[in-house]
Order: sequence, then structure tokens, then C-alpha cells
Amino acid sequence: MLLIPAIDLQDGRCVRLRQGNFDESTVFSDDPGAMAAQWVSQGARRLHLVDLDGAVAGKPKNTAAIRAIVDAVDDRIPIQIGGGIRDLDTIEQYLDSGITYVIIGTAAIKDPGFLSDACAVFKGHIIVGLDARDGKVATDGWSKLSRHDVLDVAQRFEDNGCEAIIYTDIARDGMLGGVNIDATRQLAEHVRIPVIASGGVHNLDDIRGLCAVAESGIEGAILGRSLYEGTLDFATAQNLADELTQA
Repeated sequence: MLLIPAIDLQDGRCVRLRQGNFDESTVFSDDPGAMAAQWVSQGARRLHLVDLDGAVAGKPKNTAAIRAIVDAVDDRIPIQIGGGIRDLDTIEQYLDSGITYVIIGTAAIKDPGFLSDACAVFKGHIIVGLDARDGKVATDGWSKLSRHDVLDVAQRFEDNGCEAIIYTDIARDGMLGGVNIDATRQLAEHVRIPVIASGGVHNLDDIRGLCAVAESGIEGAILGRSLYEGTLDFATAQNLADELTQA
């Protein structure tokens, strides 16, 4: 079970939102590069970046902060990034800059042809972000709720050849109320590609719960507010996950 620290970027700073609400953001650091280095020093094996401003604008907006993170990591671990990725040129620029995986969210729903092209051109580097509330897919930085069913959409993503799916329960994100294990497991059992859980991970009980159903296809979990507010120690959590899933 791979635990992935999240670094959400807004106006060049590291922040966390509650349920994707930009009006409810908390700043945790003004130095994204130092934050990335901190997680690497604690044993992180991958980082998860989100360009929050880019998600709204539809194009990258926190390029200086992203560059600082890439420089700080210095190829030691893979980095995945999402937010505002709408064309092949943006994907190419990110991969050329040192990013390993690019996460396509809204564009995967609105422009299936783009996702198909991205998976074909950049095979092995495309992850899809599937954000949902009550089983329905959300888009545009979580500001719009569609009528698309999560399981149906996930199967289409798999058919397109994406590397993995990051599943976020918006109602849980940033709330420290516990990850939606049942919904994540149900999704993982519905597809053959790996699923990464996101949203609501609070403490070691959540890690235990995810590890208990890891064989359904849940490859990892993204950790955000729990790390920044101290309800979860990263090294302890990763060691526990390794112990439980390697037994």
C-alpha cells in the first residue's frame, strides 16, 4: 500500500481545502520545495501535486512552485500532478520537466477523445482523477456535479488505457472524517487497473481499513490534511501499511 503525501498549490503556497471549497483554504507552507523535501526525508515514495488555480483556470498556474518541488525532489521519487491539464502540450511539458505521472480529471469526462489520445501518446504516464459525490462524477474543480455514474465512467477510463484511477469522495475530502472505504473498494472491484484512494484519511484506523481491502485493487492512498494537522504521522503510517500488505 503506497501512501502519497499531497501538496495542493494555491497562489504559490501549500494549502488544503475543505470539500474542494476555495473559500475554506488553510495555508500550511509558503515554501513548496521545502515541503516536498520534508516528505521525501520521511520516506515518501511518491508525491501528489494539485494545481488548484490551474483546475479552475483550465491551464497550469503554479509553475514556479511546481518547478521548486521538482528541483527539491531531484528525481529521487516519482511525482504525479493534476489540475488544469487540458491538452497534449501541457502533458508533454510536465513530463519533460521531471513529472512522472499526469492526472487528467475534468477533461477526461468532457473530452474522451483527449484522454484516449493522451493514453496512446504518453502510455504509462496517464492517471485519471475521478471525483465524486453520492456516486456521481464531479468536474471543474469539483464545482459541478454531473449525472455520470462513477462505475460506468471508471470502466471507460480503463478501456482508454489509463495507468490508474484516483478516486476522491468530495464529501470526505479535507474533513478528517474517515476515508470512504466501501465506495473505494467497490470501484476497485469494478475495474482491473489500480485504484488510489483519496479524501478523508484521518488516522491509522483508516490505513488499517484500506489495507484490509487492498487485494480488491486499491494500490495506495493520498494523504493531505491528516499529515498537516498531525492526526497521522507519515513514517508510522507507511511502515504500518507495508507491514499489513506484505504479510
